[in-house]
Amino acid sequence: MNAPHPIDQFKKFKYEITRFMMIYKFALDQMETKIEVLKEEFQSLHDYSPIEHTKSRLKSPESIMNKMFRKNHELTFESIKENIKDIAGVRITCSFISDIYRIKDMLCNQSDLRVLEVKDYIQNPKPNGYQSLHLLVEVPVYMSNGEERACVEIQIRTIAMDFWASLEHKIFYKYNKDVPEHLTRELKNAADSANALDHQMERLHREIQEIKDAENERDEEELRRIIINNQQFTLPNNLLRLLGGGED
Repeated sequence: MNAPHPIDQFKKFKYEITRFMMIYKFALDQMETKIEVLKEEFQSLHDYSPIEHTKSRLKSPESIMNKMFRKNHELTFESIKENIKDIAGVRITCSFISDIYRIKDMLCNQSDLRVLEVKDYIQNPKPNGYQSLHLLVEVPVYMSNGEERACVEIQIRTIAMDFWASLEHKIFYKYNKDVPEHLTRELKNAADSANALDHQMERLHREIQEIKDAENERDEEELRRIIINNQQFTLPNNLLRLLGGGED
């Protein structure tokens, strides 16, 4: 019996790896859609969004392969799925710490997502000062031949946390992971300063929200105004009377 032709083997492998990567890409697409829906809903109903911006990334096949070799894992699709949980990743940046936990709860309450792991580096920062909330969720993906499930890593952090993490990452790789001790101390001090700033901004945000809530209670026009897709509408007086059961 003739052995498979190398070209046929390559075509088969190309098909399999393309399908494998597409599953993670579609899982990432679904998470981005979910996040965008939450952002728009919050903006429309509360005139405020806890989500500043998002960024997603998909590991390249080369990066996946190198990580498997470093960890001495068998190079099969099943082994990759079992051992590498950050092939697909989303980073959500917020203004305030309270927003982080609000977003986390909204995502965890979605019935089609299975939460595999929660790592809270805000309550328990890493020794170097790193802070963020990490979620590992399993997302259903419906392909032509049935359902697949793919892991997506979600990192939720404030703008200050994100700025610090970006700086730390650049320094870490500039020195090839061997960062001088004085820079390590400076980074830790900067992380402490960023944390203090986050808590100060949280207090200001809370005070501003309390003032806004008090003003809204006194402002009948504000209660009559709704905003959908950046367009402003005013509820008619007749509709308000109907809802209130009152008459002229």
